[in-house]
Amino acid sequence: MKVEVRVYEKNDLPEMIKIWNDVVEEGIAFPQEEFLDEQTGKQFFAAQTYSAVAFDADTGRICGLYILHPNNVGRCGHICNASYAVAREIRGLHIGEKLVSDCLVQAKRLGFGLLQFNAVVATNVHARHLYERLGFVQLGTIPKGFRMKDGHYEDICPYYHEL
Repeated sequence: MKVEVRVYEKNDLPEMIKIWNDVVEEGIAFPQEEFLDEQTGKQFFAAQTYSAVAFDADTGRICGLYILHPNNVGRCGHICNASYAVAREIRGLHIGEKLVSDCLVQAKRLGFGLLQFNAVVATNVHARHLYERLGFVQLGTIPKGFRMKDGHYEDICPYYHEL
């Protein structure tokens, strides 16, 4: 498997939508509850400042994706936010690390000064370890900030990384 990260293309959308919807369906990481369809997915990914995919150059298969956009406006517009998703059946192969690393480069290239994650679920230990290994700093803990799919609440941990 030779995984490369690049800006998304229109023909990537069906696989991107499937990967995104799988994470939404799991209900343990993304705040979104609505699924994307062909039309809303096209609009959603196009509306981001930058959307990228990880793909297997050997097979052409999309392995994961990320979206990058401002976290706020005006005086806080230099802070960006991102979300990452890796295809369920190939998690654990360091694809997320490639996505986050590329995102840091693209965010800086686009003129952002900080990358902030507002709501990393405390139980998402694999993501948290990755972020910390890549130099993100945890800002604290927000008790019961995320409603899990089964209805119970988990803490969230905001993180940031200077670019």
